[in-house]
Amino acid sequence: QVQLVESGGGLVQAGDSLRLSCAASGRTLSLYRMGWFRQAPGKEREFVAAIRWIGSSTYYGDSVKGRFTISRDNAKNTLYLQMSSLKPEDTAVYYCAASPGGSLGNPSYDYWGQGTQVTVSS
Repeated sequence: QVQLVESGGGLVQAGDSLRLSCAASGRTLSLYRMGWFRQAPGKEREFVAAIRWIGSSTYYGDSVKGRFTISRDNAKNTLYLQMSSLKPEDTAVYYCAASPGGSLGNPSYDYWGQGTQVTVSS
């Protein structure tokens, strides 16, 4: 099992930046890829970004390309999402996810965090 705990959410203004963190614990050596998803009220969950746990491959959703950057620190077992040029439409609960296999574009993940709220005011 892998446990994931997100942090770093909050209330910001449009145009601001924010960095989310996701601390992984448990069987982290089994991880192959990690990702960020978000869900706004009344909307379906949306893929944001994914990264391989080993290597440099990343993959982004169209709505965040060029504004968000996913990264990780394997020594700290921590995943990050640097968000820049935030827009009101980025408002959502952001979830961290992890999986021991699969491609970066696969939306299915085995482990999920509890989520952290990001609110962007106009």
